[in-house]
Amino acid sequence: MPGMSRLLVCSAVIALLTPFYAIAERDGQRDFDFEIGSWRAHLSRLDHPLAGSSHWLDYDGTSVVRTVWDGRANIGELDVSGPAGRIQGLTIRLYDAARRQWNITWANAAAGTLDPATMFGEFLNGRGEFFGRDSFNGRAIDVRFVFSNMTRNAFHFEQSFSADGGTTWEVNWKAEFTRQ
Repeated sequence: MPGMSRLLVCSAVIALLTPFYAIAERDGQRDFDFEIGSWRAHLSRLDHPLAGSSHWLDYDGTSVVRTVWDGRANIGELDVSGPAGRIQGLTIRLYDAARRQWNITWANAAAGTLDPATMFGEFLNGRGEFFGRDSFNGRAIDVRFVFSNMTRNAFHFEQSFSADGGTTWEVNWKAEFTRQ
């Protein structure tokens, strides 16, 4: 077809002229789909974060994650127990389509309120990183969440604190999840 080669040339020119950032932008609304379902959770929590502690407390239990709002949000319920007691928590994740970012808020059943610190971030190259500001023992800190090693049946999660503006990070919460 005579017009077909002209169409291919025009398509190639448009592709070359499209700014890189327009190509790089992507819709991350489905980024947490890997986590929807029921999981066995093994969690280790640093006993005294930001105090030079190396004593970890272990917990085992479950995590159940459900999607809501047609995938624009999800709710995760964590219920783990160990020698140091029980942790019941609720994670609420909301997708901001305009920014192409997720925000994550945590609620601990013992406190009965949403944590005032909200984490913001995205997934790139198979790794999710989320950052926020919080306070710990009366001082301002930065918090980082990392989701990694994600497969259909397993993933890893870490939480780290920084008391020096993000120059150094101390992992204080790490968890391995395997699908039930």
